[in-house]
Amino acid sequence: MLLRHIRYLLAVAEHRNFTRAAEALHVSQPTLSQQIKQLEDSLGAPLFDRSGRCVRLTDAGEAYVRYARQALQDLQAAKRAMHDVQDLSRGSLRLAMTPTFTTYLIGPLLTRFNSLYPAITLSVEEMTQDRIEAALAEDHLDIGIGFYGEHLPDIESQALFAETLSLVVSDTHPGFVGQQSLSAHELGEQALVLLNSDFATRQHIDRYCREQNIAPRIAIEANSISAIIEIVRRSSLATILPQSIAREQTGLQALELEPALLQRTVALLSRKGAYRSTACGAFVELVEQRGNV
Repeated sequence: MLLRHIRYLLAVAEHRNFTRAAEALHVSQPTLSQQIKQLEDSLGAPLFDRSGRCVRLTDAGEAYVRYARQALQDLQAAKRAMHDVQDLSRGSLRLAMTPTFTTYLIGPLLTRFNSLYPAITLSVEEMTQDRIEAALAEDHLDIGIGFYGEHLPDIESQALFAETLSLVVSDTHPGFVGQQSLSAHELGEQALVLLNSDFATRQHIDRYCREQNIAPRIAIEANSISAIIEIVRRSSLATILPQSIAREQTGLQALELEPALLQRTVALLSRKGAYRSTACGAFVELVEQRGNV
């Protein structure tokens, strides 16, 4: 059995069609069918049921694909390990984080990392935590930055630091001159621009409002933190975001909520047992230093 047999097998399992799988692999359909038949002959069992309109895995195929997928991930990790250079004179790092971190955390971290290790190629994506965990489990990412809590079985997390959510307003807002905090009752009277319900931050806010028996006055919902920051900076609307955003962004101020929202623990996310390259280890060390500040 060759590595291409595994790739061909997984492509057919994904597309459930030999023609589409062949197109994705850039091989002819007869070649693909022949390779799959060779694999089935070597294993002594059919892997696909070809009787219906769509190709589907047999019970034996389902069992084999689960291990084949893991084997391919391990082989890819082995290839990266082989090419990993200990002095960080070359290498790559695949990173993702949830949206709040793009506004205050990732910029300084990546600037520092790039200045220390300019030869390391970085691939950076912003995505929701469930997508980060799925990508880590499938070995599409090396490391993720999200929140500590319940995770997929293949994911492990390392707590870094606590993040505090606060009311954020323009530093020229006439209603909050000299004010340092805001009660839950006062929050209920304030017109807000908030992230939509797809974001973990919004779910955290909604839970707080329910606990305090307040109905937030939501004037605008958005799926962009940068858009919300601009709206707050230029209007009398307020938002609820991490205190660190107000510190990093000009024209904003943060007010503590009373009672306070529960803090969230920022965490490094990775796949259990995954190979950690030297570049990945260097980044983790940098993040840990940030968490200890």
